[in-house]
Amino acid sequence: MLTDEMKQKIQIEIDTCPSRKSACIDAMQIVQSRMGWISDDSLKDIADFLDMTIDELDGVATFYNHIYRKPVGRHIILVCESVSCWIMGFGKIRDYLSQRLGIEMGETTPDGRFTLLPVECLGACDHAPAIMIDDQLYWDLDQNKFETILENYK
Repeated sequence: MLTDEMKQKIQIEIDTCPSRKSACIDAMQIVQSRMGWISDDSLKDIADFLDMTIDELDGVATFYNHIYRKPVGRHIILVCESVSCWIMGFGKIRDYLSQRLGIEMGETTPDGRFTLLPVECLGACDHAPAIMIDDQLYWDLDQNKFETILENYK
């Protein structure tokens, strides 16, 4: 259920948009920032509030990498799968991350600390391979650098 605070924040976004539906990404981000992800119930509540169908809103939600339709860990690791990253060793980084964290792409560690997700491009092609943890971009990666990076995420 949307709280009054969420509704107020969403309404502020609606007021800056040409239509209610135009605020759908902002609305989902507001709810996700509080709940951690967008559940089916949350999706329905947001769709109702924006005068959208559930299918319309779900189509938007599943298109964007940063809208999570299932629970995720405290830290999201986005692994770039662009051509540049593939050429520069993405496969080794992906395999190392999976082995090190004990999860495959799309999974969350049992302790809820990390979720490992693929992303098409992080825009760091000149410094491939790259990952993003939460909102921090890391590039020119190798296994040793990743161990140092992981220490920052408890």
